[in-house]
Amino acid sequence: MNDRVTIAVADGVADVRLNRADKMNALDPAMFDGIVDAIDRLAAMRDVRCVVLSGEGRAFCAGLDMASMAGGGSGLDPARTHGAANTVQQVAWGWRTLPMPVIAAVHGVAFGGGFQIMSGADIRIARADARFAIRESYWGLVPDMAGIALWRTLARDDMLRELTYTAREFDAAEAERLGFVTRLADDPLAEAMALARTIAGRSPDAIRGAKRLYNLAADGDAAAVLQAETDEQLKVIRTPDQIEQVRANMEKRTAIFSG
Repeated sequence: MNDRVTIAVADGVADVRLNRADKMNALDPAMFDGIVDAIDRLAAMRDVRCVVLSGEGRAFCAGLDMASMAGGGSGLDPARTHGAANTVQQVAWGWRTLPMPVIAAVHGVAFGGGFQIMSGADIRIARADARFAIRESYWGLVPDMAGIALWRTLARDDMLRELTYTAREFDAAEAERLGFVTRLADDPLAEAMALARTIAGRSPDAIRGAKRLYNLAADGDAAAVLQAETDEQLKVIRTPDQIEQVRANMEKRTAIFSG
């Protein structure tokens, strides 16, 4: 992994930081590579039960580094390099496809590509003074980092169109009201880490199964979702970890899971 993204793991929680603070974590080719590599690494970490994604310095992510990208061509490869996604889309879509939950802790700005990356998280916690924008039309572009696929489960269609067509900035209160932000916090990173530790204390197989169900819910018809609920439950019910979860709750202690 390059130095654009750092990963530190403790007690089942991966603390992942975008690490280009001098450029407000703007996306240059090395940042794209670093994020994709981080997602690949996390996908293989069975000991990680929850991920917290944040940005170093003054911002979560200011979007594309236009000067850097202009000097090296568009950087857009239409090839589906990561399942349904291309490499550019993977930096946002990849968080959604990770087996464990992802919590984004957002401060400063999340513009353009940064807003799409934030949207890939399962849960998004922001400071009240954070600012957001679907910025692409300002540069004569369209959102192409999986935003359209992610936002359809978060906000109303007409609001998405208005924000996309105008590229206007909006504050955290509006982001929360529209559904882009789960809740506001004075210290989003501390709040996200506390929530991640709570999630990490639940049976990991049950949490991963629940994430698969919610991912399916966006596209699956009722019959497919109902069948998936049953299938996921059969995978976890009466397993050692499920029994341990029940015993720990009854004995008012921390559960000790096998995986």
